Amino acid sequence: MQNLEEYIEQHTTAEPEWLREITRDTNLHILNPHMLSGQVQGELLRMLSRMIRPKRILELGTFTGYSALCLAEGLEEDGEVITIEHNDELEETILRNLTRTPIGARVRLLIGDAKQILHEWQALNPDKTPIKPRYTPDIPVHFDLAFIDADKREYCAYYELVYPLVKEGGFIVADNTLWDGHVVDPAYDRDKQTIGLREFNRMVAEDERVSQVILPVRDGLTIIYKKQSTPLD
Repeated sequence: MQNLEEYIEQHTTAEPEWLREITRDTNLHILNPHMLSGQVQGELLRMLSRMIRPKRILELGTFTGYSALCLAEGLEEDGEVITIEHNDELEETILRNLTRTPIGARVRLLIGDAKQILHEWQALNPDKTPIKPRYTPDIPVHFDLAFIDADKREYCAYYELVYPLVKEGGFIVADNTLWDGHVVDPAYDRDKQTIGLREFNRMVAEDERVSQVILPVRDGLTIIYKKQSTPLD
């Protein structure tokens, strides 16, 4: 009998050839290929981006570039995805994958520690004017959409750093927030990644500045809306 996951994949828009190539090469040559977003989640990211029509997207955790390319499909005509990857051994693979489609020209890759880079972007002078950062002098001050898919132990820190960079009315999307069900399994009470995700889920649920929903897609995907300070009529 066909399982539910197979049924969902069968009835979800198929990957374009260039995404299938990334999936195939990642599975053949990269450790932990399960970290790839894949067909269903990738299509969801593409749809979210198309609905939001962002000008600027921030991604934490590039892996092999699959999700960055999916997100880039919904950008405004002159929009850009800025994606940060800590593992410098993936740089060559990512840059090669970005050339598989013209959409890749809209993705800018930064290699480095996301927390360090985000701290620098948030640096303020006494007049509260954003300082031009060392990493990318032309970095935008705010983003319309941010996608968090990096070290699960650091999700709370990422959230606190990303939140002020997202425009009011913008969105933060966090991956792996159900962690294969470990977030509700006492057997993982001492697992640092599980602890990090539980604390992140609690933090977001208690944050009155946002509204949020966890979708049981793949490993759990949380969509967070940053409320307007002045409610719309």
